[in-house]
Amino acid sequence: MKIPAVKGTRDLYPDLLAPIRRIFDVWRAVSIRHGFEEFEGPTLEYLDLYREKSGDELVGQLYRLTDSGGRELALRPEMTPTLARMVAAQISSLPKPIKWFSIPTLFRGENVQRGRLREFYQWNVDVIGAADVVADAEVILVGVEALREMGLREADFAVHISNRRMIAAMLQAAGIAPERLSGAYALMDKSGKLEAAEFDRRWDAAYGAHLPSARLRALLASTDLNGLEREMRRIAGGSKHADAAAELEAAVAETARLMAILSDFGITEYCKLDLRVVRGLAYYTGPVFEFYDRSEKERAICGGGRYDDLLGKLGKSREPAVGFGMGDVVLALLLEEKSLRGPARRTAGVYVIDADPAARPIVHRVVAALRRAGLCADFGYAAQPIGKQLKSADKKGARFAVILGIDPADAGRVRIRDMAGGHERDATLANLLEDPKKMIGIDT
Repeated sequence: MKIPAVKGTRDLYPDLLAPIRRIFDVWRAVSIRHGFEEFEGPTLEYLDLYREKSGDELVGQLYRLTDSGGRELALRPEMTPTLARMVAAQISSLPKPIKWFSIPTLFRGENVQRGRLREFYQWNVDVIGAADVVADAEVILVGVEALREMGLREADFAVHISNRRMIAAMLQAAGIAPERLSGAYALMDKSGKLEAAEFDRRWDAAYGAHLPSARLRALLASTDLNGLEREMRRIAGGSKHADAAAELEAAVAETARLMAILSDFGITEYCKLDLRVVRGLAYYTGPVFEFYDRSEKERAICGGGRYDDLLGKLGKSREPAVGFGMGDVVLALLLEEKSLRGPARRTAGVYVIDADPAARPIVHRVVAALRRAGLCADFGYAAQPIGKQLKSADKKGARFAVILGIDPADAGRVRIRDMAGGHERDATLANLLEDPKKMIGIDT
């Protein structure tokens, strides 16, 4: 019986995995360069961790199971609750700010479509213990630098920035009760996915008495922070909620400072104000952002924001926190469309060949020496004509071939062939074994 891969998962053969590993390499290098440490957590968590922390939509996408002891578990759909749980457990002993990153496998039971799978990798970058928005700016900077290092530029992607505090204050100033905000966020998060008429119908039915959809749309479309602040003040000006008006002023100032720091970092050209970004997860409390590609498809590459209350719900103390998650699926598609996917497979570096079967023992010796010198080296297991061995070297992407046994009368002579240009030169076996990198002319 033929059993296929589970829908929404991938069989990653070497040629498919290689460009994903390249993405991982950039993610890891950029994280470390910006002072972040790598961590990992369990793939399985208790279901209650997500019931309480992640919001209804994500909980509905969980892969759930019950263990032999009757405990309800779930495959992790995101990493932030795990991070928060781990940090809360040792908060008193961890030096702050905590700057961690991870590249976990995640699982979500959502509709499978191009760019959206049920099992995927995600790069998570978080700062815990820093209340200042300079931390928000730095995690945005990390995301931008990673995409730039992969070859993407200003014409390829943009960072859309908003602020949950600002939106919450605006909605409360308009008269929407705090307990109804989560529903408003969820609907606003769908504004780009719903037809305009359908969004207006749903919004006006639920919240139109306080803030008509037409006025909401005008606010969300604004990209000028000063003009947006004036319009929001008009809403708050007639409000009985003085606390909402004060919160609105603070949130606008916070957003303005965030944009100023991003300018200091030199990435203003990538960033824009976009109040349509609210993020669907329940735990966000301040600035939020999403990275989008600038094509007509306008796909989300990355999303994150500030979640200052989450650790307090899992531990004894409240700790400010901010971070993002960037999945590999949409990013890989974008890189492929921009011809930035990278090589299909890693090269063998050096392929060792015997021109005479009697040289097989020397092949084994040379391969071992090359590998000990830090070179990537390979060879064929079965005895074959030299032509077939050269074809194998080419298929494996070898940069050089080392050919042994070219002269039965001189076992100490080897030939080094540049596979790209076909140029050949001879060397002694003794020199090759003494300094493989120098003799071959390769550093890695």
